[in-house]
Amino acid sequence: MSTPLALPITLKALPASWDTSSKVAGKITPPNTHSVFPAGPSFIRSTVRKHLQRSFDEDDDVHAQHAHHLASKGNGEEVLGPDFDGLGEEDEDADTLNYDPKEWKKQDHYAVLGLHNLRYKANEDHIRVAHRRKVLRHHPDKKANSGDANNDSFFKCIQKAHETLTHAERRRQFDSADEMIEDSFPPPASVKPDNFIKTFAPVFESEGRFSKKQPVPSLGTLESSRKEVEAFYDFWYKFDSWRSFEWWDKEVNEGSDSRDDKRFQEKKNKTERARRKREDNVRLRELVDDVLAADPRMKRFRIEEKKARDAKKAGGKAGGASSAADLKAKKEAEEALKVEEAKKAEEAKKTEADDKVAREAAKKAREAAKKNIKKYKKTISTSITTSNYFQPTGTAPSASVVEAALNELDLLVASLEPEEVKVLKEDVEKAGENATQVKAALVAWGKKVQEKTPEAKFVQFA
Repeated sequence: MSTPLALPITLKALPASWDTSSKVAGKITPPNTHSVFPAGPSFIRSTVRKHLQRSFDEDDDVHAQHAHHLASKGNGEEVLGPDFDGLGEEDEDADTLNYDPKEWKKQDHYAVLGLHNLRYKANEDHIRVAHRRKVLRHHPDKKANSGDANNDSFFKCIQKAHETLTHAERRRQFDSADEMIEDSFPPPASVKPDNFIKTFAPVFESEGRFSKKQPVPSLGTLESSRKEVEAFYDFWYKFDSWRSFEWWDKEVNEGSDSRDDKRFQEKKNKTERARRKREDNVRLRELVDDVLAADPRMKRFRIEEKKARDAKKAGGKAGGASSAADLKAKKEAEEALKVEEAKKAEEAKKTEADDKVAREAAKKAREAAKKNIKKYKKTISTSITTSNYFQPTGTAPSASVVEAALNELDLLVASLEPEEVKVLKEDVEKAGENATQVKAALVAWGKKVQEKTPEAKFVQFA
């Protein structure tokens, strides 16, 4: 290995007027000697070949050792905590490396940056450090010697992930649609009291990330007071979520510059977002209802209330229950609670089995109904195009007017459940070729949709 080139740089002496007694002078550290080497293939030049040449990996190791050296000397170099150990340095799996940067909405941005374990908990420092390390590992310049310099697809994915996660609004949209968050849990009624807090505390912690109001109260412990427990459920019954569903919005067909197409697609997106929001609110409300009903602390509170009422009725004739009587009453209450819990668990199992059968049957019915939607829609479309209620009598309907009506039909069908589409089809069939009755049926269903979803505006069906 050749000797490094020594650059003729010499620090000048301090001026004679420098006040060595000041506090500032005491903060100046002695100068350090550093070796600077060229790194990477782009630095290989005729003047450099005479001296030491390092690869990128060797250069990274040298800089890491130097940073550790400065940190150990207390020179103010940034020292990262244990949360950053290995962050962004793990090997990516084949699926992650094969992401198409053109379809960046389908990629897992956290996995691309190596933040798949932290996800929504990753802060700005985690994202910054992970991005820097990924860039150092996957920059196209580092692939020059491997013959794969032109393949920069994954590097583009890294940049898109960084762009998304450092933009507050886009990150919220992505977090709202993050399907990698584990949110499954057993039926609350089947969970034993001892495991109740351990099972559902993480569930509410995860759901709490969507709360506009922070901090979110914790589920507490089995010994939490009644005031604390009631405050927890009161918060969740008034839960105000910022969760949005724009991430799943559909774009206008490529190549279309029509403003009508864009407005129509935006209407459909708003309708779909409203539907998802309603379903999410119902899901969360059912979760809170089920957990409250199975909360062992609420059962304990009811038993304590009953004991207090019984003691009040007794009037303290015997000067209050004796210690032995208290112990006996407590033991009887515990035994009664165990019997009640066992009975509830058995009922929960039966109910769960019945619900499963009912859900399967309902699912099959919905799937069958969805298969028929296209057939129903075709019948309705045929009736629209053959019923000339668009123009005055004797005038052929305008193609643009018919097209507008068919577009509104798409929006109307997308807003209805499969069973409702079937009823709409039957109403149109009853009208036959009577234009007035066909239009009346469509207008009636358009009004029903607008009552549920005010932003769904109709022109032809109004």
